Amino acid sequence: MRDIAEAAQVSPANLYNYFQGKSEILFFCQDSSLDRLIAALEKVRCAKTSAAARLRQVIVSHLRCLLDEVEGSAAHLLTNALPLRQQRYLVAKRDRYELGVRNLIASGMRTGEFVSGDAALVARAMLGALNWSVQWFRPDGPMRAEEIAEKLAEYLIRGLLATADSLGRLASGRKTPLVVRRQVTEDAGKRVTVG
Repeated sequence: MRDIAEAAQVSPANLYNYFQGKSEILFFCQDSSLDRLIAALEKVRCAKTSAAARLRQVIVSHLRCLLDEVEGSAAHLLTNALPLRQQRYLVAKRDRYELGVRNLIASGMRTGEFVSGDAALVARAMLGALNWSVQWFRPDGPMRAEEIAEKLAEYLIRGLLATADSLGRLASGRKTPLVVRRQVTEDAGKRVTVG
């Protein structure tokens, strides 16, 4: 608690006015982060842009929250250190956020903007990659959090896009048509039709 008080530039006694102990601080950090993530998801959920543009905004918001905006937002990796009641509350909230991301991906798959697949698996893989960034990101490193967020969003979404033309729509935010053009590629001498 002394280290936390020092980092927050308050006295330990003052910190105890707000929190009973470390687990309350951990809970507060995670709860606040989840509130921000869910608010960002709700904001883009109803936007009249492509699924790729909406997913991109969610990814950027997620990384900005974790790396730049909320100190302690990485606490979601430590929920097992909390009392069971608080764990259950945070897991339910985290699951709600994950479901929203999954629904956004599934929507893009239904319209043909994203390649079809297992939306739950894709969402978990993306969120896992985003959450792990707290392990390797360094504020004094060569890239700012905002740059990493933009580049990682582009990289993750590029793998979902059903057509190369969709990448331009990602940047512009235009909707992808429901009918996806067929693409023919060469794969080890065989013609493979995708779409």
